[in-house]
Amino acid sequence: MNIAIFGMGYVGAVSAACLARDGHQVFGVDVDPTKLDLLRQGYSPIVEEGIQELTSNVVEQGRLTVTDNVDEAIGQCALSFVCVGTPSQPNGSQDLGAIEKVAAQIGEALARHDQYHVVVIRSTVRPGTVMDRVRPVLEQHSGKQLGEGFGLAFQPEFLREGTSIKDYDNPPFTVVGGDSQRTLDGIRPVFEHLPCEFVGTDIGTAEMLKYACNAFHAVKIVFANEIGRLGQSLGVDSREVMRLVTQDRQLNISPAYLRPGFAFGGSCLPKDLRALLYIAKEQDMEVPMLAGVIPSNQQQIDHALQFILRSGKRRVGMIGLSFKSGTDDLRESPLVTLAEQLVGKGIELRIHDPNVQLSRLIGANRRYIEEKLPHLGRLLVDDAAELIGDADIVLLGLSDANLVEQVVSEASEAQVVLDLVGMPGRDRLRAAYRGICW
Repeated sequence: MNIAIFGMGYVGAVSAACLARDGHQVFGVDVDPTKLDLLRQGYSPIVEEGIQELTSNVVEQGRLTVTDNVDEAIGQCALSFVCVGTPSQPNGSQDLGAIEKVAAQIGEALARHDQYHVVVIRSTVRPGTVMDRVRPVLEQHSGKQLGEGFGLAFQPEFLREGTSIKDYDNPPFTVVGGDSQRTLDGIRPVFEHLPCEFVGTDIGTAEMLKYACNAFHAVKIVFANEIGRLGQSLGVDSREVMRLVTQDRQLNISPAYLRPGFAFGGSCLPKDLRALLYIAKEQDMEVPMLAGVIPSNQQQIDHALQFILRSGKRRVGMIGLSFKSGTDDLRESPLVTLAEQLVGKGIELRIHDPNVQLSRLIGANRRYIEEKLPHLGRLLVDDAAELIGDADIVLLGLSDANLVEQVVSEASEAQVVLDLVGMPGRDRLRAAYRGICW
């Protein structure tokens, strides 16, 4: 394919060299004459293992040429990648000046050419940027509409400095958010030879993915370092601790705790986290990320509470009370906390949990309920159908298949379902639907 790449910085220069190596005819576009002169001579403008040799080879073969003429590049290509910078401004927001300028130039070039053209944004941008900022500029300057004269996509890059060529050739996946299947089909042939899955999704998801990945990497590093500092203060080999942590692929390195949902609770996580924070305090050790976990967890409970209060609806049917489906353990259950807050706000609350019967509660569970919800007996409803029928808002806190199906089949158009668990079958709901954070 003939491919134009706008921006010969780190991502653009690596992508241009690798695409040209793979057999494509690549046109690199940049406004910096120094970069263009270097590339014409076969030198990459970046320092990276293997990039100089690769760039020299593809320039010598004539597969990579460079220009500052946007119209020339667009006229010869059906696909463009935009890799210009989006630097931070003093307040932390992004400077989109370069990307909007390039979009305007591409739009003006598209106005002079008839072929359908796909524009792929690779610069890291906040969700909504491609459709709300780039699309209007392209449409205004081209006089064409998205889906008619051009397609639009976002493809996050996951190249690490120092290993970018290896990362390009062995990505964990190739994710492209596109405005249409036509756009995705136009991009797929460029990457389908790579040894990974090609994932087509919507543009907003692809934009957010890059931030989620980088934030997760930052969180993992800080977590390991906080455990490291704490371990060191206790005379523990923290590297051995974390080596063993990563050996657990069933829970620690898995999707198990990485699905957005409701707050955590139970007899282990809150207790052990508080103990760890107390140990840090004893050691005069600051662990700000770990210290922020419990307050952040409380925010998820507050998020559900505020949705209910803002709705103006007064009758809430809560399905679930224990901290996890399939158990009667009420200790530090976030649903108990939410129920306590709803009662305190004067909400008419009813609760159904097939595993929780007041007469059977003993020990720590009973003491916990007597402290948090002393009037639990009058809130419990044995019949889920009765609870659903009487509620304005059905709050689904259990993933029990039978209960989920009851909500799907029995909740009416006049009701709202607030989903805390990611219920299946919600496309069949007659009631209005709201996920707790999706």
